[in-house]
Amino acid sequence: MMNRRRCLATALVIAVSACASRGTPAPAVADVSIVSRTEWGAKDPVLPMREHRIERITIHHTATRQNGERSLADKLRGLQAFSQRDDSLGDGRRKPAWADIPYHYYIAVDGTVGEARSWRYVGDSNTPYDPTGHLLIVVEGNFEDEQLTDGQMRALASLVTSFARQFGVPSERLGAHKDYASTRCPGRNLYAELPRLRALIDRSG
Repeated sequence: MMNRRRCLATALVIAVSACASRGTPAPAVADVSIVSRTEWGAKDPVLPMREHRIERITIHHTATRQNGERSLADKLRGLQAFSQRDDSLGDGRRKPAWADIPYHYYIAVDGTVGEARSWRYVGDSNTPYDPTGHLLIVVEGNFEDEQLTDGQMRALASLVTSFARQFGVPSERLGAHKDYASTRCPGRNLYAELPRLRALIDRSG
């Protein structure tokens, strides 16, 4: 009986992971071409994930320097490899292995956008807040010091307004990581853009 239960549990993990790997096509976004998981060469999730309903849009930064030399696909493959193993964070803390990239969309330095974890599944965080219901967008850079590029600004505005409309997220539910946890993320320069993005949501609604 115990072996049968183990087999059933293993089969469930495999089924959930396979479904999550295929994911759901990203919602259409005007003026933005989203590089799919298949296109950048994503691996399957390594753990089960929970489905959720999008109720908020939350902005993060990578907290690493912008790098125009690496391709978006290479960055996403590297981020997925880091996410799916036990590893050290920049401040020396350890992180557990996550099922997949913790965010749903990644905006590279040139403004190109990659699909990370399927938006149907709850993301992850290395801080103690529950990201259930949050659509997580991460922007490449350390915006305590760096500025968003023009391409990043355009892509972020398009993603935020399109997703707010499609998921029925009001402007007051656009926030940033630091609104829910003790962190500087997404950096002061990106955080300063949130009022403008909320105004865009109001105008596009």
